[in-house]
Amino acid sequence: MIDANVSLFRWPFRRLAGDDPAELVARLRKQGVSQAWAGSYEALIMRDVSGVNARLAAACRQHGPDFLIPFGVVNPKEPDWKEALRRCQELHKMPGIRLNPDYHGYKLNDPVVAELFALAESRKMVVQLAFLMEDERTQFPLMMVPPVDPAPLADLLKRTPGLRLLILNRKRQITLAPEVAQSMNVYSDIAMWEGVGGVARLMDQFSPSRVLFGSHSPFFCFDSAFLKSGKRARRRIKTRPCWRGMPARCSSDDARLERDDFVEAPFRAAFLCW
Repeated sequence: MIDANVSLFRWPFRRLAGDDPAELVARLRKQGVSQAWAGSYEALIMRDVSGVNARLAAACRQHGPDFLIPFGVVNPKEPDWKEALRRCQELHKMPGIRLNPDYHGYKLNDPVVAELFALAESRKMVVQLAFLMEDERTQFPLMMVPPVDPAPLADLLKRTPGLRLLILNRKRQITLAPEVAQSMNVYSDIAMWEGVGGVARLMDQFSPSRVLFGSHSPFFCFDSAFLKSGKRARRRIKTRPCWRGMPARCSSDDARLERDDFVEAPFRAAFLCW
């Protein structure tokens, strides 16, 4: 099982169980996770992007080589964001980046976002786009951060059809344009998707092959995501490394999984292509 949405280090506003990288790796391994794609909570409020990414890469090497896959931060409103992107790929060997427009104070219709998407597409890097990090109802009163408005995504993806985009932490109240959800290069995790039969509905919007397991650990308890996944899917899905596409393809006997195989919700393990 691969977890497509975890973060290292300390959440800025309180301590979390698992905010030490070694402890988080131990907790994930205990749950049966074989690989986790990791961003950094430091990326939310620290201006030193180079330092944030260097510490993330070092922690992944130290605590989880071949287990923790680092996704560095790029803030396109900083003057050296292109250098930050280059260093993520060339120096730290990161397969992709994680964007936090909410905390970094920009909107997706900013022209620099289109430039960033185009550069990431040309470098064949995956872009993880976090719509939200914490429900607005529990945020610190003096630092309220609204969710990302996804409306400009449809136009952005028309300009960069080859970009592989993974949407993180989307709540069902955040509406996507149908053409975004139906794009074959757009994926979604399940971390903040709630409601009875909610993930099955998420699969109706995307497809079973483009809904990925993501726990948002350690901010969320791992079981929050795990219990959304149907037992039938957990029994049937098998994964193997796939180096030419984002999600792992099922082995031949499982290649025809349909929506009805996910009665409660999907359980999609994923391997990253880089």
